[in-house]
Amino acid sequence: MTFYQKLEQHHKKLAKLDHLASICSWDQAAMMPEGGNAARSEAMAELAVISHEMATAPYLAEWFELAHRESLSQEEKASLTEMKRVWRNANVLPADLVEEQSLACSTCEHAWRTQRGNNDWQGFSENLKKVVELTRREAKIRSEATGLSPYDALLDQYEPGMTSAKLDALFADVKTWLPELITQIREKQTHDEVMQPVGPFPIDEQKALSLDIMQKLGFDFHHGRLDVSMHPFCGGVPTDVRITTRYDEADFTSALMGVIHETGHARYEQGLPEKWAGLPVGTARSMGIHESQSLFFEMQLSRSENFIDILAPLAAETFNRIDDPALTPENLTLLNTRVAPGYIRVDADEVTYPAHVILRYEIERDLIEGRIEVADIPELWDRKMHEYLGLNTKGNFTDGCMQDIHWPMGSFGYFPSYTLGAMYAAQFMAAMRKEMNVENLIRERNFQPIFNWLDRHVWKRASLVNTDKLLIESTGEALNAQHLKDHLISRYLG
Repeated sequence: MTFYQKLEQHHKKLAKLDHLASICSWDQAAMMPEGGNAARSEAMAELAVISHEMATAPYLAEWFELAHRESLSQEEKASLTEMKRVWRNANVLPADLVEEQSLACSTCEHAWRTQRGNNDWQGFSENLKKVVELTRREAKIRSEATGLSPYDALLDQYEPGMTSAKLDALFADVKTWLPELITQIREKQTHDEVMQPVGPFPIDEQKALSLDIMQKLGFDFHHGRLDVSMHPFCGGVPTDVRITTRYDEADFTSALMGVIHETGHARYEQGLPEKWAGLPVGTARSMGIHESQSLFFEMQLSRSENFIDILAPLAAETFNRIDDPALTPENLTLLNTRVAPGYIRVDADEVTYPAHVILRYEIERDLIEGRIEVADIPELWDRKMHEYLGLNTKGNFTDGCMQDIHWPMGSFGYFPSYTLGAMYAAQFMAAMRKEMNVENLIRERNFQPIFNWLDRHVWKRASLVNTDKLLIESTGEALNAQHLKDHLISRYLG
């Protein structure tokens, strides 16, 4: 057995442990009874330590050195590069920090589920302080190992190659045109007569509609399922993808669009190359690319007028409201392209969404860099919400700085992926339109050419190339944020 093959075998064992951790995490969020959290948190922390010890085994350094001398194919070289990147990332953290973080994040995230509903910032902030303290320790260690700033060292875990300097430039540009665009769109939409569908919309019927749409979008139910959690997410592994949503009997569109969003994540996972299963090179390229797939499904595809022409009659039939004027394609199109600043990121329209992301990015960047503390978050949140979206969140922690699961879970550096994903998605659609008439395909209910394009250019590429190369090879250019601006202007002002 060659040293490259030994490394492959080693990483496939690690992937099996990650599989267990992922399913345990899904169960903790979707199925586990309240009383199971303490024992589950300890078990997951122990599993994290075992995985960390395997990932940082002393003999791996020699294996990597010897594997680099072997004759490898181009794909094997890419695989070796990704294995070494994972090894380096894991090797910088001491096992006791990994265990402490796992316990602190499990405790914070589990308590957050109740604290958010109770608007309990004081209780939540005490747990968050511990998470931030440990995350800063991690960021400092990674910074010293990589030469990146502390925040950039965390950002690199989610979006390799991206830096806060690049984000600052991208987001500064967005802030020059986004406020005016929001104003123009809202002025245009003042003349629209939109009817809000009136509930109740029974949860069983909402789930039936969600499952129907998932099937039309190509979700493989033999290798995945839909469940309920407080915060929608996509988890599991490519052969067992778990997606969740949350239902509101007063508004079926929120859960449905959440399901479509998570289905985009799931299709990416289910489309990853089987040849590289269990290896880092066979995983998603970055969280930004991952978000590009969910946003492609939700925003580029499913909020298009032609797709809503498909969705509306399905909804009317499912809820037995064939004659409901609020469920016509015309009204649902207006409803699903309504632009209005709101408090909740996951419910935000695609025009105001970047403002939510920029706000979170600016706060978490300064928090990790030590320029602000946890106690400063509510005031900063309110100030930025007022500046970017004209909203007041004073005292409203539930719909303000406590609404997201990311910080309780210790996922600092993740939020930029959402707007990067929107930019990537718009760029993919622009490139796709050069090869096919996307609008006609949707109108004809023929989604397969669209999925085939994504499969060929994104899903099967996995991590064989870096993000810049993936974009250049699939779209002919590096990241170009102009495509997102053009998309928003075309859809909302065209």
